[in-house]
Amino acid sequence: MINALSFSLIVPVAALLFVWWLYRWIMAKDPGSAEMQEIGGAIQEGAAAFLKRQYKTIAVIGIVVAVALWVMYSLLGKGDLGQHTAVSFLLGAILSAVSGVIGMMVAVRTNVRSAAGAKHGFAEALTIALRGGAVSGITIVALSLIGIAGLFMVYQWLGFATEEIPSLIVGFGFGASLVALFTSFTALAISAS
Repeated sequence: MINALSFSLIVPVAALLFVWWLYRWIMAKDPGSAEMQEIGGAIQEGAAAFLKRQYKTIAVIGIVVAVALWVMYSLLGKGDLGQHTAVSFLLGAILSAVSGVIGMMVAVRTNVRSAAGAKHGFAEALTIALRGGAVSGITIVALSLIGIAGLFMVYQWLGFATEEIPSLIVGFGFGASLVALFTSFTALAISAS
Protein backbone atom coordinates (compact mmCIF):
# COMPACT_ATOMS: atom_id res chain seq x y z
CA MET A 1 0.00 0.00 0.00
CA ILE A 2 1.36 3.40 -1.02
CA ASN A 3 0.97 6.11 1.62
CA ALA A 4 0.19 9.74 0.79
CA LEU A 5 3.77 10.90 1.24
CA SER A 6 5.17 8.27 -1.12
CA PHE A 7 2.43 9.11 -3.61
CA SER A 8 3.41 12.78 -3.42
CA LEU A 9 6.89 11.79 -4.61
CA ILE A 10 5.78 9.29 -7.27
CA VAL A 11 3.44 11.72 -9.04
CA PRO A 12 6.00 14.51 -9.60
CA VAL A 13 8.61 12.00 -10.78
CA ALA A 14 6.03 10.74 -13.31
CA ALA A 15 5.38 14.38 -14.27
CA LEU A 16 9.10 14.93 -14.89
CA LEU A 17 9.15 11.84 -17.12
CA PHE A 18 6.25 13.40 -19.05
CA VAL A 19 8.26 16.64 -19.29
CA TRP A 20 11.15 14.66 -20.74
CA TRP A 21 8.79 13.15 -23.31
CA LEU A 22 7.48 16.65 -24.21
CA TYR A 23 11.04 17.94 -24.57
CA ARG A 24 11.98 15.06 -26.87
CA TRP A 25 8.81 15.64 -28.93
CA ILE A 26 9.64 19.36 -29.29
CA MET A 27 13.27 18.69 -30.22
CA ALA A 28 12.16 16.26 -32.93
CA LYS A 29 10.29 19.10 -34.70
CA ASP A 30 11.76 21.02 -37.63
CA PRO A 31 14.15 23.70 -36.29
CA GLY A 32 13.61 25.82 -39.40
CA SER A 33 15.96 27.28 -41.98
CA ALA A 34 19.63 28.02 -41.40
CA GLU A 35 18.80 31.70 -40.76
CA MET A 36 16.14 30.75 -38.21
CA GLN A 37 18.57 28.42 -36.46
CA GLU A 38 21.22 31.14 -36.40
CA ILE A 39 18.82 33.61 -34.79
CA GLY A 40 17.60 30.92 -32.40
CA GLY A 41 21.21 30.13 -31.45
CA ALA A 42 21.89 33.81 -30.73
CA ILE A 43 18.76 34.02 -28.57
CA GLN A 44 19.80 30.86 -26.75
CA GLU A 45 23.27 32.28 -26.10
CA GLY A 46 21.78 35.55 -24.83
CA ALA A 47 19.31 33.72 -22.60
CA ALA A 48 22.09 31.62 -21.08
CA ALA A 49 24.20 34.73 -20.38
CA PHE A 50 21.17 36.49 -18.88
CA LEU A 51 20.38 33.58 -16.56
CA LYS A 52 24.01 33.18 -15.51
CA ARG A 53 24.27 36.84 -14.52
CA GLN A 54 20.86 36.93 -12.89
CA TYR A 55 21.40 33.76 -10.86
CA LYS A 56 24.78 34.98 -9.58
CA THR A 57 22.98 37.96 -8.07
CA ILE A 58 20.13 35.80 -6.74
CA ALA A 59 22.66 33.39 -5.17
CA VAL A 60 24.30 36.20 -3.21
CA ILE A 61 20.94 37.58 -2.07
CA GLY A 62 19.68 34.07 -1.24
CA ILE A 63 22.70 33.24 0.91
CA VAL A 64 22.43 36.56 2.74
CA VAL A 65 18.70 35.99 3.41
CA ALA A 66 19.29 32.38 4.55
CA VAL A 67 22.00 33.49 7.00
CA ALA A 68 19.77 36.35 8.20
CA LEU A 69 16.90 33.91 8.84
CA TRP A 70 19.17 31.62 10.82
CA VAL A 71 20.62 34.51 12.86
CA MET A 72 17.20 36.04 13.57
CA TYR A 73 15.79 32.73 14.80
CA SER A 74 18.95 32.16 16.86
CA LEU A 75 18.56 35.55 18.51
CA LEU A 76 15.03 34.51 19.47
CA GLY A 77 16.41 31.33 21.05
CA LYS A 78 15.18 29.09 18.23
CA GLY A 79 18.44 28.21 16.51
CA ASP A 80 17.29 24.75 15.38
CA LEU A 81 14.18 26.18 13.76
CA GLY A 82 16.33 28.85 12.11
CA GLN A 83 18.70 26.23 10.74
CA HIS A 84 15.87 24.19 9.22
CA THR A 85 14.13 27.28 7.85
CA ALA A 86 17.37 28.46 6.22
CA VAL A 87 18.01 25.03 4.67
CA SER A 88 14.45 24.76 3.34
CA PHE A 89 14.73 28.35 2.05
CA LEU A 90 17.88 27.50 0.09
CA LEU A 91 16.34 24.28 -1.28
CA GLY A 92 13.27 26.20 -2.45
CA ALA A 93 15.46 28.81 -4.13
CA ILE A 94 17.63 26.17 -5.83
CA LEU A 95 14.67 24.18 -7.17
CA SER A 96 13.00 27.37 -8.39
CA ALA A 97 16.22 28.37 -10.15
CA VAL A 98 16.54 24.92 -11.75
CA SER A 99 12.96 25.24 -12.99
CA GLY A 100 13.78 28.65 -14.44
CA VAL A 101 16.81 27.34 -16.29
CA ILE A 102 14.86 24.40 -17.71
CA GLY A 103 11.97 26.66 -18.68
CA MET A 104 14.19 29.23 -20.40
CA MET A 105 16.30 26.71 -22.27
CA VAL A 106 13.25 24.81 -23.52
CA ALA A 107 11.43 28.05 -24.39
CA VAL A 108 14.18 29.35 -26.67
CA ARG A 109 14.41 25.97 -28.42
CA THR A 110 10.62 25.82 -28.71
CA ASN A 111 10.29 29.31 -30.19
CA VAL A 112 12.26 28.56 -33.34
CA ARG A 113 10.42 25.27 -33.82
CA SER A 114 7.07 26.98 -33.32
CA ALA A 115 8.01 29.60 -35.91
CA ALA A 116 9.04 26.83 -38.31
CA GLY A 117 5.80 24.99 -37.54
CA ALA A 118 3.83 28.09 -38.59
CA LYS A 119 4.84 27.29 -42.18
CA HIS A 120 2.60 24.23 -41.89
CA GLY A 121 -0.26 26.04 -40.22
CA PHE A 122 -1.48 27.70 -37.06
CA ALA A 123 -2.36 24.42 -35.34
CA GLU A 124 1.18 23.06 -35.69
CA ALA A 125 2.76 26.26 -34.34
CA LEU A 126 0.30 26.47 -31.45
CA THR A 127 0.77 22.82 -30.46
CA ILE A 128 4.54 23.21 -30.34
CA ALA A 129 4.29 26.47 -28.36
CA LEU A 130 1.81 25.07 -25.84
CA ARG A 131 3.88 21.95 -25.24
CA GLY A 132 6.96 24.10 -24.74
CA GLY A 133 5.10 26.16 -22.16
CA ALA A 134 3.84 23.00 -20.48
CA VAL A 135 7.44 21.94 -19.87
CA SER A 136 8.04 25.03 -17.76
CA GLY A 137 4.76 24.85 -15.88
CA ILE A 138 4.91 21.15 -15.09
CA THR A 139 8.59 21.33 -14.12
CA ILE A 140 8.07 24.03 -11.47
CA VAL A 141 5.13 22.19 -9.93
CA ALA A 142 6.89 18.81 -9.98
CA LEU A 143 10.13 20.10 -8.47
CA SER A 144 8.21 22.03 -5.82
CA LEU A 145 6.29 18.94 -4.80
CA ILE A 146 9.47 16.85 -4.74
CA GLY A 147 11.15 19.49 -2.56
CA ILE A 148 8.30 19.77 -0.06
CA ALA A 149 7.59 16.03 0.13
CA GLY A 150 11.32 15.30 0.30
CA LEU A 151 11.83 17.73 3.17
CA PHE A 152 8.79 16.28 4.94
CA MET A 153 10.22 12.75 4.61
CA VAL A 154 13.66 13.85 5.82
CA TYR A 155 12.22 15.58 8.86
CA GLN A 156 10.07 12.54 9.65
CA TRP A 157 13.20 10.39 9.37
CA LEU A 158 15.00 12.79 11.73
CA GLY A 159 12.26 12.17 14.29
CA PHE A 160 10.28 15.41 14.18
CA ALA A 161 6.57 15.19 14.99
CA THR A 162 4.24 15.52 12.00
CA GLU A 163 2.65 18.69 13.38
CA GLU A 164 6.10 20.33 13.78
CA ILE A 165 7.24 19.77 10.21
CA PRO A 166 5.23 22.52 8.41
CA SER A 167 7.00 25.18 10.51
CA LEU A 168 10.35 23.64 9.50
CA ILE A 169 9.65 23.77 5.75
CA VAL A 170 7.93 27.15 5.56
CA GLY A 171 11.18 28.62 4.23
CA PHE A 172 10.89 26.47 1.09
CA GLY A 173 8.07 28.59 -0.33
CA PHE A 174 9.86 31.77 0.66
CA GLY A 175 13.02 30.70 -1.19
CA ALA A 176 11.12 29.62 -4.29
CA SER A 177 9.17 32.88 -4.26
CA LEU A 178 12.33 34.97 -3.92
CA VAL A 179 13.75 33.52 -7.14
CA ALA A 180 10.45 33.78 -8.99
CA LEU A 181 9.85 37.39 -7.92
CA PHE A 182 13.41 38.47 -8.68
CA THR A 183 13.17 36.87 -12.11
CA SER A 184 9.79 38.50 -12.81
CA PHE A 185 10.94 41.96 -11.74
CA THR A 186 14.06 41.65 -13.87
CA ALA A 187 12.00 40.60 -16.90
CA LEU A 188 9.63 43.54 -16.35
CA ALA A 189 12.53 45.97 -16.04
CA ILE A 190 14.08 44.68 -19.26
CA SER A 191 10.79 44.82 -21.19
CA ALA A 192 10.09 48.35 -19.91
CA SER A 193 13.48 49.65 -21.08
